[in-house]
Amino acid sequence: MNDLTVLLTQLGLLIHQSRFEELESDVVEIKPCPANSQDWTEHHKSVNAFLNTRGGILILGIKEIGQGQDRKYVFTGYNPEVESKLTNLRNAFTDAERHDLDLTEYLPPPEIQTFLNGRIAIQRVDELPIQKRFVFYKGHAYKRLLTGDHLVKQAELDRHAEFLEEIAQAKELDPIGTEGIESIDLDRLNEYILQLNRLQKIESLKPTLNDALPFLVRKRFLLEDKLTLLGGLVAGAFPGDILGFRAHVHGYVNAPNRETVIVQDKQDMIGNVLPLLEQANAYVLRNIQTGVTSANGGGLSAQYPEAVLRETINNALAHRDYSINKQVVISITPGKQIEISNPGRFRDQLLLHFAQGNTPKSPPILRVVPETKPRNPRLADVLRVYRKWEGRGIGMSTLVSLCLDNKLNLPYFKFKSDEVTLVLQTGKLLDARMRQLFESCDAYIAKKLGSFEELSLEKQAVLAYLIKSEWANSEGKYCVLLTPDNNHSQAIKILEETGLISRDSRSSELYPVYVADRKLITSDFETELRERFGNTFDEAPLMWRRVLTVIYRYNHFNSKRTVSAKQASFALWASDDNDQSNIHAFDLFYRNIRRVFNQLEKQGFIERDSKDGSKGYMLAASQKNTQKSLF
Repeated sequence: MNDLTVLLTQLGLLIHQSRFEELESDVVEIKPCPANSQDWTEHHKSVNAFLNTRGGILILGIKEIGQGQDRKYVFTGYNPEVESKLTNLRNAFTDAERHDLDLTEYLPPPEIQTFLNGRIAIQRVDELPIQKRFVFYKGHAYKRLLTGDHLVKQAELDRHAEFLEEIAQAKELDPIGTEGIESIDLDRLNEYILQLNRLQKIESLKPTLNDALPFLVRKRFLLEDKLTLLGGLVAGAFPGDILGFRAHVHGYVNAPNRETVIVQDKQDMIGNVLPLLEQANAYVLRNIQTGVTSANGGGLSAQYPEAVLRETINNALAHRDYSINKQVVISITPGKQIEISNPGRFRDQLLLHFAQGNTPKSPPILRVVPETKPRNPRLADVLRVYRKWEGRGIGMSTLVSLCLDNKLNLPYFKFKSDEVTLVLQTGKLLDARMRQLFESCDAYIAKKLGSFEELSLEKQAVLAYLIKSEWANSEGKYCVLLTPDNNHSQAIKILEETGLISRDSRSSELYPVYVADRKLITSDFETELRERFGNTFDEAPLMWRRVLTVIYRYNHFNSKRTVSAKQASFALWASDDNDQSNIHAFDLFYRNIRRVFNQLEKQGFIERDSKDGSKGYMLAASQKNTQKSLF
């Protein structure tokens, strides 16, 4: 069952029950079938926005009525008299100079489907290749944000024009030595044409290379009779010979126990870009850990969302710098992470680097601005034809959305001079460490929000993303910028209004950088503890000081104001990223922390809560220099 079928099933159920749930998104628009030409304005805006953004689906024949609790969907049906309006969509838009455009390739014929007791129309919209954006409707360009169509501002149009000048020099059109048309594999070329014709015939199959010559020139596979990098990647014969390491993906599986074996599995994949993508995806899926789910009769469930794996690998080949004769490298550490390294670097404008400031409110910030503009736009357009590159920026903004939906732990980037590495970590964003942190600060959070119950999973995810990003930044890792124009915009707004997050003063209005409340991010209370206990605190062993830090946090930010040895053990175990499933190791750790609590109590650092039966501890009421000397 595909996504559209699921969506229509949900719509049918909501209509039957006279209910409303938000089903529109950045790629779905639901509208009634217009009664006249005037009513088509909003429909044209949505199609224009889909073309200029990530593509989408326009569903005609369903109306949204009512407000508040009375809001619901009503089935109005498809009016066949508007068929000409749907057909003419492909000619409804212009370029910046108002020249008419034919967008047949990006607007497949509308589909008329049976729905409930009538019919609806489905208009699919493919996103435009980056070099063809932006297109305009009545002099304005629109883009899709969340469920709305928004005007593209002139500043963004100007930046895009600068970008088009940059990609005009794209290396994908560089010739490969002296190779010519004889280095084209005709079968590979016809496979591409078949995909190009999947919805409607655009190009005929080529019986010979001479017959293919005009098509090869038009698609820039040949330039001045020379085979281009693009042509070699898509349809070149013997790609390993003519492209070198540009046609390579090297895969490695690192052994969990590096003391015995460095690499468990190694594979060198060589070929044209499309079979190379298939090989690389199959290699990753074969070598990651999976579990068994109860769905589909006990199917396998991968540690990472398969869509993430597929498109991050696809993007690595779509975005890599083909002027560098190096391979893409995929390194898998089962149960821990996947690293995908590709030659090249981000444009300087996409990197935000703020050094550590003079105050705790100015932490080091390392961010990558989300962008879906490909380094190699013509290659990306080929991959779009094969449904291998959707332009949705997984690895960028969509990767953040999956992380915020708790389907993935924090992704981050590492850089070398000529290489970008994306690291996908196993686990979830809201892991044990984050849950322990929020629990320890429940009173402080409740004071900000009104009650701790107001800290919904959505708000927890935003806070966890910002906190983990700051931890990663302190280690020199770059994280994707969290922006308000995603599906968690309301949570960001509320958290900012209540002071649980704030905009870093060093960031710009165009790229706002959010940081978490310093009370949540701070784990260093040594100054406060030293003020309380004097020199005896500095003489205490490291583990004692760590335990006292946990107790301090609970005493000052938790609703119970006390913490047990078991709670402190969970907090410290999670903060060290230890294996939560290793019960035996945790039990040994807990026994050690239990001994530390006893020693701290004996030395007068902490005292048990006076309530009957309480297992909680708090810092001793006595002030500095009154504790017994440790030595």
